Amino acid sequence: MATATRKKTARKKKTTRKKTTARKYSPAAGEYVREEMEEFESGRARSGRNGGKVTSRQQAIAIGLAEARRAGKKVPANPNARKKKR
Repeated sequence: MATATRKKTARKKKTTRKKTTARKYSPAAGEYVREEMEEFESGRARSGRNGGKVTSRQQAIAIGLAEARRAGKKVPANPNARKKKR
C-alpha cells in the first residue's frame, strides 16, 4: 500500500506591526512643562491663588500642562478634572 507523502510548506509568521499614533502632547505643550520644571528646580515655582510653594515634580508637571491647556495647546483633557454639567 502506497503512502501519500505530503510536501511540507513553510508558513509565514504573522508580523505584528506597531501602529503609529499621533502625538498626545504637542511640542509647544512640552515647552510649558519644561519652563515650569526649571522654576521648580530653582525653587521659584508657585501654585494656586495663594501662591503656595510647589513641593513635587508631579505638581510642577501638572501646572505646566494646565497652563498649556489654558493657552489652547494640544494636550489631552485632565482625567481627574470634573466634567461641567450642561
